[in-house]
Amino acid sequence: MQVCVLASGSGGNAIYVQKGATRVLVDAGLAGREIDKRLRSIGVDVPKLMGIVVSHEHSDHISGVGILARKVQCPVWLTRGTFDAARSRFKGRERIRFFDNDQAFSIGDLSFQPFVISHDASDPVNFVIDDGQSRLGIATDMGVVSKLAFERLSTSDMVILESNYDREMLMTGPYPWSVKQRIQGSRGHLENTAASETLGRLIDGGLEQVVLAHLSEENNRRELALSASESVIASRGLRNYQLSVAEQDQPTPIFVI
Repeated sequence: MQVCVLASGSGGNAIYVQKGATRVLVDAGLAGREIDKRLRSIGVDVPKLMGIVVSHEHSDHISGVGILARKVQCPVWLTRGTFDAARSRFKGRERIRFFDNDQAFSIGDLSFQPFVISHDASDPVNFVIDDGQSRLGIATDMGVVSKLAFERLSTSDMVILESNYDREMLMTGPYPWSVKQRIQGSRGHLENTAASETLGRLIDGGLEQVVLAHLSEENNRRELALSASESVIASRGLRNYQLSVAEQDQPTPIFVI
């Protein structure tokens, strides 16, 4: 399986996953033209996409879905609750495919297992993607890592893990108190320490590769997120652990798992 985080952060999110001829986007939170540009930068032609899978209806995950689906004429997979909340994004010409928030489904050579997450959206999910040989876990936009979420992620060979904010930066930053409460609430986002603690538990279960994602531009810094996770990795005596950070402005390298 090949994986590239095309963009990650409050400005837009998109993850490209490929197995053989099966090419899929998980979320499309950038303008269609920008997603096209970033896919071409990694050697992927947009018309070859076989589907777009949507995690939830927030604009940083869905803003480019409708236009891409109409341009490529590929199906869009999402829960009915997400579709209802994002109905204005669609024009009626898209090929919509519904799944339940715990119902596995397949696109070509990729199998998707959605699981419910704690986030302030209508019916938010994350995914474990299986190609028959390896598994990718996607764990972003969650205020807490539930028992179910951890169980799903614990089977993964690589996890894209949210490390959204530094608590001190959030508390002393410019956001209104109501927004700060939302971010640090149980249906908000994962703080660096909580992310690193989750990473530690996953490492203990055998995980060897993680990409930190959805870093806040206002309330986090790359070095803070890395430091929290690196401390956990070092405490376990690991020296060659594969730790990366996804960025807002450019795609990650293509990871092979």
